[in-house]
Amino acid sequence: MMFKKLSISILVFFSGIVTLYSQVNPSTPIGGQTDESNPIVTAVPFLTIAPDARSAGMGDAGVAISPDVNAAYWNPSKLAFIKDNMGVSASVTPWLQKIVGDMALYYLSGYKKINNNSAVSVSMRYFDLGDMQFTDINRNVIADFNPREFSFDASYAMKLSKRFSMGVTTRFIHSNLSGDYSNGSSNTDTKPANSLAADISAYYVNDEIIIGGYSSKLSFGGNLSNMGPKITYSNEANKDFIPTNLRIGTAITTEFDTYNKLTFAFDINKLMVPTPPITATDENGDEYVVAGKDYSDKGWVEAMFLSVADAPDGLSEELSELMFATGLEYWYNDLVAVRGGYFHEARDKGNRQYFTLGVGLRYQVFGIDFSYLVSKTQNHPLSDTLRFSLLFNINGKSDSAKLDSIN
Repeated sequence: MMFKKLSISILVFFSGIVTLYSQVNPSTPIGGQTDESNPIVTAVPFLTIAPDARSAGMGDAGVAISPDVNAAYWNPSKLAFIKDNMGVSASVTPWLQKIVGDMALYYLSGYKKINNNSAVSVSMRYFDLGDMQFTDINRNVIADFNPREFSFDASYAMKLSKRFSMGVTTRFIHSNLSGDYSNGSSNTDTKPANSLAADISAYYVNDEIIIGGYSSKLSFGGNLSNMGPKITYSNEANKDFIPTNLRIGTAITTEFDTYNKLTFAFDINKLMVPTPPITATDENGDEYVVAGKDYSDKGWVEAMFLSVADAPDGLSEELSELMFATGLEYWYNDLVAVRGGYFHEARDKGNRQYFTLGVGLRYQVFGIDFSYLVSKTQNHPLSDTLRFSLLFNINGKSDSAKLDSIN
């Protein structure tokens, strides 16, 4: 039965390993770490994948850009400022196509304005990891399986002043990487995992700014997402952190005339999860900590606060855990958009460094967005990632928004 235990254990961590492989330099062995790298790996990493094509085309920047239906992922508090009364969106992202051909992330999102000051939203992410086979040590097929994960979100956003809003989100997370596997009293028995999480977000916008003689809009946003208990695929003694993430950013939009406007966006991200300590093995084969602290046994609330100052190499490593996203978006007559961006992650924390391109089209109630990822590293598994989004404005602008436009 040992070979079954090994296969199940590998599969349980498949999602984390794939994400790690997508982050590290391709010369790094899959699932391993070099002496120079110390990335933070969590359970259910699909929660951190940009789901829509608009922000993906802007280098994964989205916490402070103008609100749309996909604000439910980036910063739900923006929905309090959205002008349309109701909207829905569907997005698809074929994932890691250079490694596998049947893995994809699907995203559905919809919102409804309650009044001019508040809105509600629901969304779902579904991550299909493709078909896999359980094999024994001799590569004999034991069973076929389709690992999959999904989350359901419900959000509420409300204006607290003319220029400031806040939002909250509740989330149910389900991850089924190996199905139900039982080996009697063995501690390696596995099962689908479930967890709950919450987000809290804020958004500030001032549309009375003048830059270079042009009417401009300045906005700031923040979103602390995926705050929730650890998740387990086996028993209470084996739990993993979910990807609690702090995202803050700003955006500046300048209207040069009636037809042309340009947005610059900049986001900073940090996983609020403990950094793994540096370990070594003594002559008896026992592992011990060389640098840093082992906080794997801490609760998620305590660990979230400890994560801001726990890197083994001190402040320099803590700063290297910051991820930067920069994007530009040009609109012509609010009909056609052209986008570009850059995402940067430190080499020893994953080495995701890529450029993005995107285009968008809006016509009456219909919208479509497309994005394309270009990695700085040749043959990187994230290279050539495509995203597609369809958007629909169901009821047009709300009555209050129409009055605003008249005034």
